[in-house]
Amino acid sequence: MIVYRISSSKYANDLTGEGARLYGGRWNHKLTPCLYAAATRALAILEYSVNVNIDDIPRALSIVSIEIPDDNIPILKQAQLPGDWRQAPASSSTKDFGTALLQQTQYLTIQIPSAVVPEEYNYLINPLHPEIRNVHIIEIKDCVYDVRIKTR
Repeated sequence: MIVYRISSSKYANDLTGEGARLYGGRWNHKLTPCLYAAATRALAILEYSVNVNIDDIPRALSIVSIEIPDDNIPILKQAQLPGDWRQAPASSSTKDFGTALLQQTQYLTIQIPSAVVPEEYNYLINPLHPEIRNVHIIEIKDCVYDVRIKTR
């Protein structure tokens, strides 16, 4: 299966989840690494857009295509998530929930609804899982960010 992430070009080759480990994210607390990816390029750009200020968008941006094994991926439904999972900014209960899943290292990848478009899916890739060696970057392309997404 191919999933996508938007990244500063400087970190496009990184599969360690270091950014999420340093800063946390919707589904993880700081100190817990995670790679966030989306089912489509469009969703990856949308997710990136809602999580970045226009002044913080780097000039060198990449869209990364990542191949992940598509077996043994649990598909979490909205009913399984904390009640406030779509809250912005992300709630501590959402971070607790995702961090617990990642720390179990039972799954390499978890499919989870997008907080922006719940009918679409994001993927949490666990860099600490022993099968991370089966995750491969297959393409890195320059991504020219269309600022109309962030301006009126």
